[in-house]
Amino acid sequence: MIGLEYILGLYSMQHIELAEHLGIKKQNINMWIKGKQKIPKKYLPTLRNIFHVDEKYFSKELDEIEKLEIQKEKLKRDLQPVIKKYDKVLNEGADYLREVPVYDKEEMNSIERSIEKAKLIERFKESIEAVDNHPFMDTYRIMVELLEKAGTEIILHKTIQGLAHYLNVLPGDIGTGEEQEEFEEALFEVLDDNNY
Repeated sequence: MIGLEYILGLYSMQHIELAEHLGIKKQNINMWIKGKQKIPKKYLPTLRNIFHVDEKYFSKELDEIEKLEIQKEKLKRDLQPVIKKYDKVLNEGADYLREVPVYDKEEMNSIERSIEKAKLIERFKESIEAVDNHPFMDTYRIMVELLEKAGTEIILHKTIQGLAHYLNVLPGDIGTGEEQEEFEEALFEVLDDNNY
């Protein structure tokens, strides 16, 4: 779905109403949405001001993450949330911790989690599809089984974090405390003893 069409639906705005805002005919809006005409650049700043959405979104086919980002911006305007605190979470490249806001409105926190989940799902898909005949497909199956059946088990989280440190995927200064360090020392000893 093209961005303008999605945004109009999200804001419950009719084509005729937008046409009046822009001082053009409704048919122009229809042509833009159907892809028969490009949105002239002169209207993009006005669209940005009306919807408070980056200009790049109006003319392109939106993916799910972009739709969620647009919803988030609308929620920010509608709810005017206040940031209560910042949580530290692992950056996408797993190379540092970044701060993410925690809002006083659960709708905002929920959309932030939805965006994060959508990004993780996309990365997981990309890693599976990186090789046509993936030699480690069984490993992915086991990972999914572990997440489904033992996703809340602390041993799973400790082991994954330990492996991430052992394989230098996760910097050594990112950890969850003394207990994790002791666990990792024991894990590394086992791995080293077995020539891994």
